[in-house]
Amino acid sequence: MKPAPFDFVRAASLDEALGVLKAEGSDARVIAGGQSFMAMLNMRLARPKVLVDIMRLPELATLAQARDEVVVGAGVRQAQLLAWPDLPRALPLIAKALPYTGHVQTRSRGTVCGSIAHADPSAELPLCLVALNGHVHLATAKARRKVAAADFFTGMMATAKADDEMIEAVSFPVAGGAGTAFREIARRHGDFAIVACGALVSGTAIRLAIGGVADMPAARDFPLLEGSALDDALNAFAYELDARDDVHASARYRRELVRRIGRATIEEALKCRA
Repeated sequence: MKPAPFDFVRAASLDEALGVLKAEGSDARVIAGGQSFMAMLNMRLARPKVLVDIMRLPELATLAQARDEVVVGAGVRQAQLLAWPDLPRALPLIAKALPYTGHVQTRSRGTVCGSIAHADPSAELPLCLVALNGHVHLATAKARRKVAAADFFTGMMATAKADDEMIEAVSFPVAGGAGTAFREIARRHGDFAIVACGALVSGTAIRLAIGGVADMPAARDFPLLEGSALDDALNAFAYELDARDDVHASARYRRELVRRIGRATIEEALKCRA
């Protein structure tokens, strides 16, 4: 299929992009890498009247560590973040998860913020944002606000972003010596996950994030549990996610993956602690 007709604006400045969003509201959509959104356009799952291209804005192409967090601008491609020399030190969880995000070709075009905006519950970057307690930086023509990951994702491919807002950047807290691990099960490498697990272990706490099961990524904090106590906690978490049967896997299979892959991910993170 082909997209429905739309007007195209290649923004020359951030102010211009935000001005279009202010004027057009829900009829306008922002495009950056387009690796997810173009498919939606072609299948006419999205029918914007105006498409705003932001990829030539240098102010959105920033990638830098500021104090205890890494700020990734809306124009930063996934391949750029993966190639950033400081990534394994500053954000080891993302360094482990990004190779599972699509393929080399899609990472070379797709943006980090675009994946967050798309909010697919099986995608790796939204899971990492939730696992790390990151933030989404939203901008309008008149104001800016910073939204915690736990509040940003609101449902299946739904977010707290308003129609006149765009994601200006996302920020990830620096790991700070925590042990991290990431694992996922998918039909093929690069496909969306059937179940994905990201774990952080620091001090006496475990944080486990799960994607691919519920309508949005979810995380739970546990004390340092072992043996049957950890099994019980993972079993309870698996059922809290309210998994459903679909063409990819049954709810029962997904719960079993949460229990098994969740434990393996936690054990790997325990071994990686500084």
